[in-house]
Amino acid sequence: MTPPASVSRGGDRTRRRRPAGRLRVPWRGRGPQPTARVTAKIPAVSDRDELLDAIRANAVIRGDFVLSSGQRASWYVDLRRVLLAGRFAPAAGRVMLETTAGLSYEAVGGLTIGADPVAGAMMHAAAGQGRILDAFVVRKGEKSHGLQRRIEGPDVAGRRVLAVEDTSTTGSSVLTAVEALREAGAEVVGVAVLVDRGARERIAGLGLPYRAAYEQSDLGV
Repeated sequence: MTPPASVSRGGDRTRRRRPAGRLRVPWRGRGPQPTARVTAKIPAVSDRDELLDAIRANAVIRGDFVLSSGQRASWYVDLRRVLLAGRFAPAAGRVMLETTAGLSYEAVGGLTIGADPVAGAMMHAAAGQGRILDAFVVRKGEKSHGLQRRIEGPDVAGRRVLAVEDTSTTGSSVLTAVEALREAGAEVVGVAVLVDRGARERIAGLGLPYRAAYEQSDLGV
């Protein structure tokens, strides 16, 4: 008779075979046999850190420049290189929403063109969080045709709005937007910029809450 497949006979001993694929390798190291493998966790990079790295690498340009304020500078920060990049714009929107979390507003925007990508990024980031946030564009002058609107987008009259800018040195551009918004009947709850280059004192001196995601010193220039 042929013995069962699980049993082999050799002399007077009986040995059970191990199931295929389950061969046990003896522990040959020192100390007790490890019971589990420990895998190191890599800390996640925050939106704020990722965005700052992107600004430093892509938006800070050295040279001789004349700013919109008329002042000369040895470096220029072109934030549109980051704010209009699909890789970084979502993080910029989330960072600005976090920076302005203490303010209550229904719409966001400012003087074209510096404010436009900021407002767009915030609007889409808010939608990703399940929040409806409108955006608007403030023209630099009255439109001479069509509806002749100074402020494009959903109506801002009677609404709480946030005036934004990508970066500001004197505050002139964003304050031009504030004036236009107030003339249109909006309630301006504050001003926010991605990078402050020196406008804080002037804007805060007018009684407007001022928020900046980054200061000039954060850029390493």
